[in-house]
Amino acid sequence: KAVSQAKKTMMDVKMKGTTIPHDVQDKYSSAKVFLKPAPKGSGIIAGGVVRTVLELAGVHDVSSKMLGSSNKICNIRCTLSALSKLRG
Repeated sequence: KAVSQAKKTMMDVKMKGTTIPHDVQDKYSSAKVFLKPAPKGSGIIAGGVVRTVLELAGVHDVSSKMLGSSNKICNIRCTLSALSKLRG
């Protein structure tokens, strides 16, 4: 059941090469995330669960800042929401 539900809620992440196409920020509850494109080869400059989400999404070069909450679930949902706002 979990696999079929996960397949239904999958989303595409818009990319420009190995990074994201533009700056994006989002807020979920008390968590705020800022994502910025980074030059090729700079890697993922992020901490905690944001780094994990970006690695699993396939983004190789991005800079991020997490503000507000230290709750991991809120930070994950905020990052996923910010990635869904990307326009390609």
